Amino acid sequence: MEYDVVIVGAGPAGLSAAIRLKQLALAAGQDLGVCVLEKGAQVGAHLLSGAVLDPIALNELIPDWQARGAPLHTPVTHDRFLVLDEDLAWTIPHLLIPRIMRNDGNYIVSLGEFGAWLATEAEALGVEIYPGFAVADAVYGDDGAVIGVVCGDMGIGKDGQPKADYTPGIEIHARYTLVAEGARGSLTGKLEQQFGLRDQTQIQKFGLGIKELWRIPGKQHEAGLVLHTLGWPLGGRAGGGAFIYHMGEDLVSIGLVTHLDYANPTLEPYEEFQRLKRHPAIAAMLQGGERIGYGARAITEGGWQSLPELAFPGGVLLGCAAGMVNVPRIKGNHNAMKSGMLAAESVFAALAAGRAHDTLADYGERVVQSWIGRELRQVRNIKPALSRFGSFLGTLYAGADLWLGQLGFKLPWTFKHGKPDYASLKNAREMPKLDYALPDGVLTFDKASSLQLSNTWHESDQPSHLVLKRPEVYLTQNLDVYNAPEAHYCPAGVYEIVQRQGQRALQINAQNCLHCKTCDIKDPARNIIWLVPEGGGGPGYQGM
Repeated sequence: MEYDVVIVGAGPAGLSAAIRLKQLALAAGQDLGVCVLEKGAQVGAHLLSGAVLDPIALNELIPDWQARGAPLHTPVTHDRFLVLDEDLAWTIPHLLIPRIMRNDGNYIVSLGEFGAWLATEAEALGVEIYPGFAVADAVYGDDGAVIGVVCGDMGIGKDGQPKADYTPGIEIHARYTLVAEGARGSLTGKLEQQFGLRDQTQIQKFGLGIKELWRIPGKQHEAGLVLHTLGWPLGGRAGGGAFIYHMGEDLVSIGLVTHLDYANPTLEPYEEFQRLKRHPAIAAMLQGGERIGYGARAITEGGWQSLPELAFPGGVLLGCAAGMVNVPRIKGNHNAMKSGMLAAESVFAALAAGRAHDTLADYGERVVQSWIGRELRQVRNIKPALSRFGSFLGTLYAGADLWLGQLGFKLPWTFKHGKPDYASLKNAREMPKLDYALPDGVLTFDKASSLQLSNTWHESDQPSHLVLKRPEVYLTQNLDVYNAPEAHYCPAGVYEIVQRQGQRALQINAQNCLHCKTCDIKDPARNIIWLVPEGGGGPGYQGM
């Protein structure tokens, strides 16, 4: 199939690019073929975020979004910042919070619902969107440029042989390919290697966001409240913090972001999140409520100094695929949307000039000169300071840095990220073994019951999309040195240690996979390969 532009990923970045391309084409009286491929069963099925949306990009893309029914129903009414210890909570006065971290004018949203609405706007303009199509690789021309993508085969059995319903993966050719597959995308990683888009100094950093959706009693609900916490339960174990967003209809999004550069291999981000809900201040809010949703997703945290080259021959990287999250704001969707719009403008200009499959160098410059670049430069030292100085001193530095920036002082230095997240784990014998309380089934839950709420599904008779490159390394490194960290960091119980012939062995329950990509990030041996499963599999988030 041939298109002018193919876009990988129907998230805010990809859909914004598609909409802008069609807007430009219609304004010029041209017909432009734009195709969006989405590996989820439907648009929004794999979208997961807090989420508080800064509407700055939406105002530019669709100025009349309110009249068009955009699902931004809950404006932020007030911010609250808490520092927690095991029993107490202290409120940070609002006046001490730097302006960049306040949420005036923002909206609490379901990112899945917002993505689905963007998709309807794109389709109304003539964009073709195909859910259930998982992109396995790029297609390269004779000169090495990307000329499109190929989707994964459907109907392959566990034995690797075609089944009766076998369908070979289709190639989608285009004059330009836009990659917007989110954090730690498989295609992104291949393109970074193929074209050398990332050098050794541009280390990407990540966090793991784990989220639940609750319906709570009305008397405990404060519509429009945005609450963030620091301190307990992670404390000195890891960097990170909690978010609690009160949406409409007595709904609350609650989650914990754990920075993945922690050292203790027995730390479990999922269990740390369960501990959070036991805090008296949090438990009182959730008491009598019902948990109705669960999910997890990796978050890019490297920021300005971790951005790779954004353009390659035949295409560009957008949004979280490149890593455009503002860590102190815990926001990236507005930057993702803007990057999609800027990419669309570069692509349209190239097509109008009769070009194809070349490197859109002006796109990277557009990003740098836009408010994306200004915002990411302003907060560039926050994440490295947290990693370098620890949670307490790093937070103090972050506050001083942000306040100085607000007062107009531009600090001349830029901290570098020291090492990738997988290299931060220490030998299990050097660290205390962390034990966690059993779930009570009221506020805290096990992974199996949580997984049910994510609506995760994979075709049972297909090859595992999670494989070990060197199985023998697992025994000598992950198991012997690090005490099987994948069994601790995975938020879905994919990796399980079992007994086989009297020996400990790894069992991979690939059918549980939430596509969070944590194993691809944190595995200390770089041994776990995350392949693309059949399209339509994975989580089926609703209202998340």
